[in-house]
Amino acid sequence: MKREKANYLIQSVSHGLDILESFTKTEDELGVTELSKRLGLHKNNVFRLLATLEHRGYIEQNRTTENYRLGPKTLQLGSIFIEQRECRRQARPVLEDLTAWTGETAVVAVLRANKVIYMDSVESSRTVRAVSRIGAMLPAHCTAVGKVQLSFLPSAEIERLYPDRELAPKTALTLQTRDALVSALAAIREKGYAVENEECDLDVKSIAAPVRDFSKNVIAAVGIVAPVHRLSDELLEKNGFIAQVQKAATALSAKLGYSTGQ
Repeated sequence: MKREKANYLIQSVSHGLDILESFTKTEDELGVTELSKRLGLHKNNVFRLLATLEHRGYIEQNRTTENYRLGPKTLQLGSIFIEQRECRRQARPVLEDLTAWTGETAVVAVLRANKVIYMDSVESSRTVRAVSRIGAMLPAHCTAVGKVQLSFLPSAEIERLYPDRELAPKTALTLQTRDALVSALAAIREKGYAVENEECDLDVKSIAAPVRDFSKNVIAAVGIVAPVHRLSDELLEKNGFIAQVQKAATALSAKLGYSTGQ
């Protein structure tokens, strides 16, 4: 018989969340004594929890009043939640149109550190097709949706994400070194799109373009994934797939508040 999830609760984590949930619109600052009374915890326990949350950026102390308030990390998490939910909701019709036009599987993915997470996809109806990867997390440096987002990061951030000069390969065609990646990213940023040719999976090729939000930042990527023989250089030029992927990314960016005139 399965145990109730409540049986797995970690008390200290639960108390930490209780502290975060104690702050409201009308009570944006609270002291150790007040939190201790509300939560029924000893002051020492509350102080240690606050110290941990402050160290991680979820709580900060007002040095004038010595009370505590929510820290910037809570805003960051909230922004990510809103961004992902809104991006996925707005992306669905764009992906459907992209698949209808190209006949290939369309995807939208976000960058998290040096990985990409596939948020949604619309699969091709063809018998031989690239399968959906919703929820999958893959190395950013060997995917089109990952490389196009990496290309807009500062060089210092690339070095932080890839501290080793040698890159972990997915296939024999994966970029092998950080220098090779940096060179590829410069070209991708200049072109405004990325192509991945069997770097993540053999016999699979993909194209992706960046998605921006109202703040002008690149927050995701839209692309198509297909068997490599259907995305040859000749067919890409003949069928206009690159332009169509860029058009889809522009359409989604507009839905998220980005103006092409910015």
